[in-house]
Formats: sequence, structure tokens, C-alpha cells
Amino acid sequence: MYKPLGGYRILDCSRLLPYQYCTLLLADLGAEVLKIEEPGRGDYGRWADLQTPGKERLSFVMANRNKKSMVLNLKKEAGKRILKKLAGAYDVLFETFRPGVMDRLGLGYSVIREVNPRIIYCSATGYGQTGPYRLKAGHDINYISVAGILGMTGQHTGRPVIPGVPFADMAGGGVFPALTMIAALLGREKTGKGVHIDVAMTDVMTSFNLTNIAGVLQDRIEETPRPYTTHGTSLCYNTFRTKDGKFVSIGNLERKFWENFCRAIRREDLIEKHFALYEEGGEPTETLKEIFSGKTQAEWVELFKDVDHCFAPILTPSEVLEDEHLIEREMITRMQEPSRGEIVHLGFPTLFSDNLDYKRSPAPELGEHTVEILSGLGYSQEEMERLKDDGVI
Repeated sequence: MYKPLGGYRILDCSRLLPYQYCTLLLADLGAEVLKIEEPGRGDYGRWADLQTPGKERLSFVMANRNKKSMVLNLKKEAGKRILKKLAGAYDVLFETFRPGVMDRLGLGYSVIREVNPRIIYCSATGYGQTGPYRLKAGHDINYISVAGILGMTGQHTGRPVIPGVPFADMAGGGVFPALTMIAALLGREKTGKGVHIDVAMTDVMTSFNLTNIAGVLQDRIEETPRPYTTHGTSLCYNTFRTKDGKFVSIGNLERKFWENFCRAIRREDLIEKHFALYEEGGEPTETLKEIFSGKTQAEWVELFKDVDHCFAPILTPSEVLEDEHLIEREMITRMQEPSRGEIVHLGFPTLFSDNLDYKRSPAPELGEHTVEILSGLGYSQEEMERLKDDGVI
């Protein structure tokens, strides 16, 4: 079985779903990931009630397979010593505290690199380690606001529309830290040196906003703007309600796809309306709304199955679980877990010619591997009991 990151070790001091997703990607690729969790409370993203340990969140189970868990109080001097010992044997330390917290704990990059000059130390936050927003609290909605993304959604509704997925969290806090850690590990193979990585969700979202920012710059130099948008204001790139109250989407930006669509619905007269605006009450808009409302979603899927244009039924999350395409590609998969039974999981979102070994172990119980890790560091049973009594573990 294929494990491209096999042999690499990640010391995961992060909390909450965005960062759980980051280390999930690394763990699925074969890295050994050790979650460092607060004694008693743990990663509060574990719990259905974020404030109180209790019922386990299913999203935590799905986002933390292939990891180990160790409880460790980083406010205690003994806990700091243990983390430093671990850092000496790990390739990456990943932390997501507000800027300055790890330095105040005596566990910042300048300290850890003295322990391990080759370590990759990744700090992921909402606004980054520098800049006037660095200490501001925030969530996904705030990061996409500052990046100008939220300001481009819902233009046809009169107010910004919050996306159905927290993109800043999942891409800025999940994918990009993982990408940069892997890049830094590759760089270390050439230089032999570690590095500090500063990933800000807002920076990532600003990068994602390339097309809209480019459009503004084009307008400033008086270039001709595109005749369409992907923000819900173009007829050829929009959603429509079907007879059964469901929805479908079309994305026929290219003329050939629009022509194929118009011919399939036997309305070649609409070909000249390719870049018409989507306007409630407007003739082309109302015409398409009426056409789509004449068939059920399933009937439209059947009609368009052999038509070469950009069309899809809009599925609910419940329907996604039954989608034949996603099931065949094993994006919808299952794991049999000793204490939880059979759990639905989402597969690793890339296929390799060799089968990726990404279903190795279930999400760990809080502190499940604490004794194993401490024993590996040479701690005796008596010493571990003392650490427990002192609130270190």
C-alpha cells in the first residue's frame, strides 16, 4: 500500500476542524501525526458542545483517522519539557494559537529550532503572524470578508450570501498549511535546514480571489470586461428550480456548450441570449425559469445525459452519500472501528496508481496514546503517575 509521507512525523498542537483537516491530509498520505491535547478538555473540536466534553462530534471522527492522541498541559514546565523532547524527534511542529502565545509559553520557533534545527515549524492563523490584524479574533466569514470574496457573492440578491462551505477554514486552514509543510520538507531535503511557516487564512483567500482582483485592475486600465460573471448575474451560469422543487445548475460559459444546451431544449432562439443577464422579470430569465420548471430534476438529468454541456443536479449532502460517481471513486467510503462500529468516511480526494493506504486506524480517544509516547521517551510508570497527579497529563 502506498504511503508517500511514510516516515515523516508531525507534532500536531492544533485544534478545531480546519486544522484537523490539515493533519488529516498529512496522515492519510502516510505521515505519523501525534495530536497534543489539553488534559480533560482535549481538542474542543471533539465535542458536540464546544464548551463541554461529552458527546463526540462525527466530524471529529471523520477528520482524525490515522492519528494518535496525547494529553499534555503546555502551561506546566514538565509539559513544556516533554514537548521539547518530542520536537527533537519530529519533522514538523504545527501550532494554531494566536500570534505570540507559543513564544510566551517558551515554545516558539526560536526555542524549538535550538532543540531541532531541522524542524519545520508551521504557524497557521486567521490573519497571520504580522500585520495590524494579527491579534484579531475571527472566523471564516471574517476572512473571506477581508479578502473581498464575500463582497462578490450574492450580487443578484442585494446582499452578500454566506457560502455553504467554510472555504477559508478548509482551504486556508486545511489544504494550504499541509501544502506548505510538504514543500518545506522537500526543501529540507536539499538544504538540510528547517524553517518557520506563517500561513494566514485571509492571505489564502486573497490569493483565491485572483479573478475578481484582476477584473478590478482590468477596469482601471480600461480594458474590455468579460461579458459574463460567475457570481449569479449571468443567465448561462446559474441555478434553476425544477418541477419537483429541486434545483439544477448550468455553467455554459463557452459558446459551444450554450449552443448544445439550447438545441437540447429545442430553443435555438435563445442562442443569441448567451450572455444575457439573469434578471428576475427579464424575458430570457423568465423563459428559462419556466422551461426548467416543466420537468423534474431526474427528468433533466435523463434528458441531458448525452448532451455535451455543463450541467449538474444540485445535490443535498444526504444525496451526496448516495451518488454513484462519488461512490465509485471511493469518496464515500466506510471504516469498521472497534469502539464506534461502521463509520462513513470521506475518501482522500486524489487517486494514485498505487492504492493509498489511508484507512489505517480510527480517530483516537482523548489521550489514548499518552502512555505509549511517554514510555517511548523513557518515562517510568512511577514518573507518569506523578505527571498525572501534577496535572501535566
